[in-house]
Amino acid sequence: MAIDDPHAALRAQICRTVFDSPADSAVELRRAAAKGAGLPNDLQALVDKIHRHAYQVTDDDVARLRAAYGDDALFEIIVSASLGASRKRLLAGLEALDKA
Repeated sequence: MAIDDPHAALRAQICRTVFDSPADSAVELRRAAAKGAGLPNDLQALVDKIHRHAYQVTDDDVARLRAAYGDDALFEIIVSASLGASRKRLLAGLEALDKA
């Protein structure tokens, strides 16, 4: 029995907006941040931390990347990573409920 997810369409719309809309950061970079893989080495460490232990992200982590990416692009990358990580957890939870 599949779990009915009445919010799936809204979440898909949010993902399309965050990942595919024109922005300061490249679409490919935002999509990679959401997946948690395929990023430049300097960003990969931050995105890994967001995906695994977001509560450990510090101001210093962000400050180190600010000069290279700028505030707006870095914000978009962080939001993309956060949205991707939360989506992954949500889908795992729904799958677990479906199997129960």
